[in-house]
Order: sequence, then structure tokens, then C-alpha cells
Amino acid sequence: MKMNKTKTKILLGALIGFFLLAGSVAFTVKNDKLFAIAKNIDIFATLVRELDSYYVDEIDPDELVTVGIQAMLDELDPYTEYIPEEESEDFRMMTTGEYGGVGALIGARGEGSMIIMPYTGFPAQNAGLRIADKLLKVDTVDVSQKSTSDVSELLKGPENTPVKVSVLRDTDTLEFELVRKKISLKNVPYYGKLDASTGYIKLSDFTTNASAEVRNALVDLKAQGAEKLVLDLRDNPGGLLSEAVEIVNLFIPKGKEVVKTIGKIENVNRTYKTSKTPVDKNIPLVVLLNERSASASEIVAGALQDYDRAVLVGRKSFGKGLVQTTIPLTYNAQVKVTTAKYYIPSGRCIQAIDYALSREEGEIRSIPDSLRQAFKTQNGRTVLDGAGIEPDETVEAYRYAPITYSLVAGNHVFDFATQYFYSKPAVANIEEFEVSDELYEDFVSFLSDREYDYTTYLEKSLEDMKELAEQAPYYSEIKEQVEALEKRIIHNKEQDLISYQQEIRKALREEIISRYYFQEGMIQASLQNDSVIEKAMELFSTPDKMGQILTAKSE
Repeated sequence: MKMNKTKTKILLGALIGFFLLAGSVAFTVKNDKLFAIAKNIDIFATLVRELDSYYVDEIDPDELVTVGIQAMLDELDPYTEYIPEEESEDFRMMTTGEYGGVGALIGARGEGSMIIMPYTGFPAQNAGLRIADKLLKVDTVDVSQKSTSDVSELLKGPENTPVKVSVLRDTDTLEFELVRKKISLKNVPYYGKLDASTGYIKLSDFTTNASAEVRNALVDLKAQGAEKLVLDLRDNPGGLLSEAVEIVNLFIPKGKEVVKTIGKIENVNRTYKTSKTPVDKNIPLVVLLNERSASASEIVAGALQDYDRAVLVGRKSFGKGLVQTTIPLTYNAQVKVTTAKYYIPSGRCIQAIDYALSREEGEIRSIPDSLRQAFKTQNGRTVLDGAGIEPDETVEAYRYAPITYSLVAGNHVFDFATQYFYSKPAVANIEEFEVSDELYEDFVSFLSDREYDYTTYLEKSLEDMKELAEQAPYYSEIKEQVEALEKRIIHNKEQDLISYQQEIRKALREEIISRYYFQEGMIQASLQNDSVIEKAMELFSTPDKMGQILTAKSE
């Protein structure tokens, strides 16, 4: 049926009118927003000027404006942050893992700063600096009372520049002359064999070259006879998205989607696919994760789960599914701003916290279970969005006894390991070294004149019960019984040192080994009696069960 000319004119007029009106509304809305931005920037600038003129004390405009900017960004999410020019080098180091310095982690253990870990192959270790060396001077500057951050800044500097360091080791004052180098922190601080046929790779970060390090480790392990692999992403906070895509590509074929980023503006919408031939698309693979595995770690774990390529073991990951982009500002400042969300191959987003809802309600709000959506892996397994990556096999976190926490947090384990190192220049290799009964008795004696205390789980429960009971009208009637119970359960340190000696021995073993074998040795030592590693090995020993997990088939 043909439309007559009059109706056509009316329809065209209506459409033209609609688009003109829509354009006018859009233009007005845009102009209103631009006016609001300009108005508030003008108010802010005027406020700072007037404060500088009239406030009773002198103010630092740079500091005041930075605080104001940070407070504004805090209203959005924890990942959108302002980076002033003076912090740009630190930000670059976080992204690339590179900086000019001596290659040592420093920190506080009691008064002053000391070497916590000299990294293998860098100037500090090569020159002979060791864990627990207390820093006294950097060049001519006395640093014995300076903050750790101040000391760290003094140690950093351009490549190939000299720096002199004075330290206290036990009772000796030692001086070292070092030459700063470009420090490239390893993304893979350790890899090795768990048994004759099982390889292990610890991936601690996703800075530049992370994928190349994992590739090299994988190739080397296969050359050593590894037929199965554990990829450990526990405590890995994430990093570069491109490195995550390349690591997934080591295990799945070319041309597969790994992750999408979807945001408000078109140029952040992108699909990332594998682009290379994998190193090994068939090797049995277990990926370890926990509540501190975030961002790029979750992309790797989630993509491998969505393609049913790996069994995930451990605990639910952090749930960071937000993408940040760094945007340059004037005067060499930058802003790292959240611009998109990640979506992994099944289509799910792994973001756990709804920051828009949190802003509305004034408290951090996780996405409720009722709003989590179900998605399917390649083999048809059900996976959910909205709360991080859930493992296929959950291993609950080990709860260390309060006495162990107290001994570690109070530096008693650290100090004993240091004393042991001073008395013994060498120990057996990592596999053979154990904390003997005699050595443990030495530690108990070491504690005899040191202060440490803690509250046991039972004591905490009694405290809570007593607090509630005191509010009851009949408390006076039961007061004597409560006090008698309190006396009976007061903890006995000597007994706790016996009851919890296995976990205390484990902490001692790792700390002592770190003195001789540094970061790599400490990681290797920590794998012993690790319940998550044990679960992975159990799965490898039952390949049928791994197959059932990955195909969603019941036994």
C-alpha cells in the first residue's frame, strides 16, 4: 500500500522535527555538563587562591590541590588515581618492573631500615649485602633514623652511578661501594620441579616480559622432562593486559578470544585474541589462585577455565574486572582512570564490587548473589560472573595459631634466623635442610628473654562471651563461674610452643633458608607442606578426575 504525499510530508516533518529536537536536547545536555565542569573548576581555583591569601598559616598549594584531587577520585573507585610529576618514575617502575638502583627490598624491623631481601644477580647481592644488614649511611647521609621510603629514594638513581652504603651486621660496621644498574624485577622469581614429571612456575606479577619469562620457564621445564605443570598465581595482583593474553596463548591455539574490554567510549572497546602458535596445548595444567589474585591473574585463570584448559585450585580470586587507562595531564602529571570492564571468553565479567552502587549507598557493596548470572565454559560447565574466579577445587586457607602469628609479627623468627646465619656460614641444600629438634630447642631458649604475647581463639571467644554476659541482669550470679573459666583457659606459652611446633618449624625453616638462598630459596621452601600444592599433585595422580572436572561429567 502506497502512502499519500500529504502523509509523507507530515512524517518527514515529524522526523526532521524529532532529530532537530533530539540534537538540541543533546547539545543542551552536553553544554550544561560543560558549564557545570567549568563552573566548579573556577570555584575550586578561586577557593585555593583565597585560602593562600587569607588563611592564618602558610599553606602549600601543591599539597592542598593534590589532596583535593585524591579525595575527588576516591569517590569513584580505588583504581582511579592521580599521579603528579614527582611520582611518575615510581608509577613507571610499577608498570615495567624496572628502575635504577641497587636491587634490594628494604623495610623496617624495629628501629631504622634494613635489607629485607637482596635480589639475585643485582648490585646489592653481588657486593655482599645480606638480609638483616641495618642501613646506617647512604653516601654521606645518616639514614639510621630516616623512614624506609626516604632511604629507598637515596638508594635509587640513574644507571651506572656510584653509591656507597654503610651497614651494621651483627656487631660489625661494614661499607660497600656499589654501582647502580637498571633493575628489572622478575615476574617469575622461581620455577622448578615438584617431582620427576611435574613442573612448577611461580608468577608474581604482570609487568613487561612476564609472558617471555613464563615461556622460557615452560620450555626449560619441558626440556627437563616435565609432563605436567602447576602455574601459581597466588598473591599476584595483576598488571599488563597484553602479558596476560600472551600467557594464555602459551596453552591455547591461535585465534582464540581471551578477553574483551567494554567501556563508555568506542576506542576502549577491544577484543584481544591469541596470535601465536601455543607452546603446549595439551600438557595437563593446574592453576593456583587465592583471594589476592587479581586483574590480569584473573584473566589468565578465567580464560583457561572458560576453555576448560586448566583445573583451578585454591580459593576465589579478588574480583577486579576493571580496566585502567593512563591519560597525560598538563605539567607532566597523569591520571590513571577506569575506562572499561573485562569480559572473559564465556562472556562473564569478574568484577566483584559495584562502585556505582557503593557511591549511592555510602558503603562498599558487592554484587549480590541474586544478580550473578550463569555462563557456560567451552565444555558446558556452569560458571558465574560478578565475584571473581571461583576455583574448580577449593582448598581452605590454613589458619596459623596465634602464637605463630605473634612470633613472626614480632620479628622473633626473623631475628633468630639472622642469629643462626651469623653463626653458620653455610647450610645443607634446600631439600635436605630441616629444623632439627636441637635447633627448635635453641629457638625456644632464644625466646626465654624476649617479650611476646597473643590472644588465643578460645580466649577471644571467652572475651566476647563475657562482654555479652556483663550486659545480662543475672551476671552477678554467674560472675564467679566466668572468672574461674577465665583462669583455667589462660594460655600457656610453653605448651603452645609444643602444640604448634610444626607450623612454627615451617616458618623457621623458610626464614633460615632465605638467608642462604634468598627469594628463590624461600619460595621453594614454602612449597613443602603446602595444602594447595598437595591438592594439585593429588589431581595429577588421578587424571580421570581431572577429566571429569573439565568435562562436567560426574563420577
